[in-house]
Amino acid sequence: MEFQLPIQIATLPRPIGYGDKILLAGSCFTEHIGNALRDWKFNTLTNPNGILFDPASVSSSLQSYLAPRYYAEDDLVFFNELWQSWQHHSIFSHPDRTECLRRINASQQTAHDFLRQAGWLIITLGSAFSYRLAAGGAAVANCHRAPAQTFSRHFMTIEEIMAGLDACLHRLFYFNPDLQIIFTVSPVRHIRDGVIDNNRSKARLIESVHQLAGKFDRVYYFPAYELVIDVLRDYRFYDIDLVHPNYAATAFVLEKFVRHCIDEPGRSLLEEVGKLVAARRHKPFHPTTQAHRRFLREQWQKATELAERYPFLDLSEELDYFSGGAINFGS
Repeated sequence: MEFQLPIQIATLPRPIGYGDKILLAGSCFTEHIGNALRDWKFNTLTNPNGILFDPASVSSSLQSYLAPRYYAEDDLVFFNELWQSWQHHSIFSHPDRTECLRRINASQQTAHDFLRQAGWLIITLGSAFSYRLAAGGAAVANCHRAPAQTFSRHFMTIEEIMAGLDACLHRLFYFNPDLQIIFTVSPVRHIRDGVIDNNRSKARLIESVHQLAGKFDRVYYFPAYELVIDVLRDYRFYDIDLVHPNYAATAFVLEKFVRHCIDEPGRSLLEEVGKLVAARRHKPFHPTTQAHRRFLREQWQKATELAERYPFLDLSEELDYFSGGAINFGS
């Protein structure tokens, strides 16, 4: 007897490997994928503009990395005692305007350099609703908790989404001819739009990215949304807010992502790396005991051997942590 609907996930023709640079952009679910890949020591850059939700903001940000665009003082606004950019997450906001601009433009340059050499771009779209400034109609990527009357809300049509992303992809492929792209749609519910409009929004995103995947032979779709909504389909896989998938749901999606999007050598290696990262995060009850020193010694030896076998891995954080037990290896 089946208790879950089966789902067919196509394995990538050339899966992601440890030699690939991976840029990730989009909604908060992008952060889950990016954090996992970073923990496994893949070469990643996640959300150079911070978290973005709608296709217009994602397209605009990606295209801004190509030249790259540098922001000026006139691009910032000041309220709530901070200088802010309508195109960036609040992680870039700062009481000092010069520092705010420095952070933004440094991120623009980093994204430009990284994207030039990236093998993969993973885009997670969250909502088809975009926001515009009520005065002038300029698109806004982040509202920074400004009063609601500052903005107007726009429900993007499939045609608008397609046009914006299509133009973006053409420019990206011209900038980096080797780039391949994976689209996902976030399973996070945008419940502020209401259940009905949230579903309409997700449907527009899904249809748009499927059309793009059908048009470009280097564009693929990974069904993160369907894995949570249609395979797990239970509120016990959501946090208490009933909006965000919980740890079990995210782990389930990542397991499928690894199986279908990471090459076989990468899958084997990330298991070893994952064990080291878990060991580094282990919090000892009695850190001064000989038993803990033996634990550190064993993990340091494993990290050293792994670094020698795979010189491209950056295990400096693990080696530094475990070397704390290297002072007294005799036990």
